[in-house]
Amino acid sequence: MSKIQDVFNNLAHHKKKALIPFVTAGDPHPDMTVDILHTLVESGADMIELGIPFSDPMADGPVIQRASERALANSVGIKKTIEIAKNFRSSNKHTPIILMGYANPMEAIGIDNFIELIDDAEVDGVITVDYPPEESSEFVKKLKNKNIDSIFLLSPTTEDDRIKLIIDQASGFIYYVSLKGVTGSSNIDINQVSERVKNIKQFTSLPVGVGFGVRDAKTAKDVAMVADAVVVGSRIVQEVETSSKEDLLQNINKLMTEIKEAIS
Repeated sequence: MSKIQDVFNNLAHHKKKALIPFVTAGDPHPDMTVDILHTLVESGADMIELGIPFSDPMADGPVIQRASERALANSVGIKKTIEIAKNFRSSNKHTPIILMGYANPMEAIGIDNFIELIDDAEVDGVITVDYPPEESSEFVKKLKNKNIDSIFLLSPTTEDDRIKLIIDQASGFIYYVSLKGVTGSSNIDINQVSERVKNIKQFTSLPVGVGFGVRDAKTAKDVAMVADAVVVGSRIVQEVETSSKEDLLQNINKLMTEIKEAIS
């Protein structure tokens, strides 16, 4: 059983939902990312998505796009992201780390090399935004051999036949994108999300997390009522962007604490 599955099982036993924050590695500065990760855990994160900076993050809205630009300007790419994950893991052995990124950087360093590096760093899961299931079977198999989960995205327009195809490849949890748009979009229709999550659960026993558009404690609470996990990305990255270096960790802690209390 993977660390991600173990966390979900433990939360379900206590009738709780997972809080999964996202931050971009190297933003606002590579020396601060590990401290940010620890702050996220201290303020309620059950697992963490760590974004691999990329020059063309097609699924991400302007907030996370700017975060990638800042990180790349700080010379943080895929290898440095994995180093950051490894540094975090050296002092936190229990919180799952999920790398979220795009296929291009992974293929640039070689898939086998990528998997060896993340295995050494004790990464627990990978979300590759632009790997369709038709092209993922070998990648998924290699990750599974290292007990690393492959987490796939489902959208509001994903039809049932494709849901089944994706679920056949997926492990850890299913990431449901709540909106037809990029990260940071607004106006979640919680009734529609509820119906879509119910439909997904017809085909899988995997937990379902919901992200894209969760911007405050109220929205997080609503999502937690219908899903197994709440994913918060752009709102946290926005805090990174607008906070001073002196206030950053405190501001992240405040935001996360509010959201954690709401979903609890």
